[in-house]
Amino acid sequence: MDYPGNLFVVAAPSGAGKSSLVRALLELDSHVQPSVSHTTRAPRGQEKHGREYFFVSETEFDAMVRADAFVEWAHVHKHRYGTSKKAIEERMAQGADVILEIDYQGALQIKQIFANAISIFILPPSWEELRSRLERRGEDSSEVIELRLQNAAVEVAQVSRFDFVIINELFDRALFDLKAIVHSQRLKFSAQRRARADTFKALHIA
Repeated sequence: MDYPGNLFVVAAPSGAGKSSLVRALLELDSHVQPSVSHTTRAPRGQEKHGREYFFVSETEFDAMVRADAFVEWAHVHKHRYGTSKKAIEERMAQGADVILEIDYQGALQIKQIFANAISIFILPPSWEELRSRLERRGEDSSEVIELRLQNAAVEVAQVSRFDFVIINELFDRALFDLKAIVHSQRLKFSAQRRARADTFKALHIA
């Protein structure tokens, strides 16, 4: 089903800057709204339930899986993450552009369900810089950092399956690139026809 709003799906290895870029975009563009995922992991730092994620128990997550409530879900870093299909559809039906931070597996699953979804992959400029960013965060042990880097190698290998690629070397430039993707997508014929259906009808454009 087509909706007036667009769906942007952003994936990246841990530490590439995905969350910071999406957060900055949301501050600049009020028409873009976040999609909040469910996860079985515990909150980190200043994260709050319902803002960054819906933090649920394994039992609650299992119940949602059985109810077919997720458009996708996956195991990532020993925890589960899922995206509510209903939440995405409701916002897009209201005309909002929805942006979703997700792992590459979920991004590819969503493309199968929402044919018009725009997939974006964020790359670090180098493996050395990615390691440095993970270490500077100060949130993970050295063992967890090694695991994240191993997972990153698998994730980066999937980059060719995405519509757009941003290399986050300089944050301001990467943010400009992300804004450009969002704006250009809104101007595509198919997106304009969905968002401005009345105008197209008045102009007798099929």
